[in-house]
Amino acid sequence: MALPDPSEFAGSPPSSPTHAPVEIAEPLAPWGDRLFQAVTQTRSVVCVGLDPRADGLPGTLAVSEPRDHASLALAYQTFCMGIIDAVVGLVPVVKPQSAFFEQLGPAGMTALARVVDYARACGLLVIMDAKRNDIGSTAEAYAGAYLGQESAWRCDALTVSPYLGSESLQPFIERCGGTGSGIFVLVKTSNPGGGFLQDLVVEERPIYRHVASLVSELNLVTVGRFGYGAIGAVVGATYPRQLEELREVLPGCWILVPGFGAQGGAASDVAGGF
Repeated sequence: MALPDPSEFAGSPPSSPTHAPVEIAEPLAPWGDRLFQAVTQTRSVVCVGLDPRADGLPGTLAVSEPRDHASLALAYQTFCMGIIDAVVGLVPVVKPQSAFFEQLGPAGMTALARVVDYARACGLLVIMDAKRNDIGSTAEAYAGAYLGQESAWRCDALTVSPYLGSESLQPFIERCGGTGSGIFVLVKTSNPGGGFLQDLVVEERPIYRHVASLVSELNLVTVGRFGYGAIGAVVGATYPRQLEELREVLPGCWILVPGFGAQGGAASDVAGGF
């Protein structure tokens, strides 16, 4: 694969994020099919997180002044592009965590836009980890902002919270159907405190099982030619028993499994997700 020149995406971040208009030649295949083909092509199910933090940058990119948002944003951009260069062709998808970029204001958002563009130019799928949702026109705006080639952010998928109810997911699902994009709904998250709500038993089932049933039902109508749909689930590697349980009740759903590595999840913990 001929990689794009990173210098085309570099430079001091401008005052506001901008994208050049993109001409769409033809509609994309459904997200479930696109991800299946990318996984098959790379022979990998690894999703690489792009989570830059000032105190974790290598020495060559260190910024001495934490309030120098422009310099930090450029360092984050360079760091993430370096990771992309290292993994392109080996993994199907990357997942930028928007919060670390948002923390830097406009300069950070411009850096995030450039990282997304660079990943796409390298042939990688992009899941934006922003955990968005709301109701009505606000949910429609979030969906329109992130999902699809014609959106402002041009992401392939987005993490979404379900806790405003099933109708809050509909704008995202409708957007997925027309743009070849997907969503990953928070079902059983990797953090220890998630059980405060997700493990509460209602009508003889924990809430995370109710959410999983909703995700499975919504996903059924989006299943493509390879047996997978556009509505996936987020289930943490830190809960291997629940991951195995949820794999059984989410047929045809892609499962995004955070918590592997730094949060303590091991390879044996992830196995139940398959």
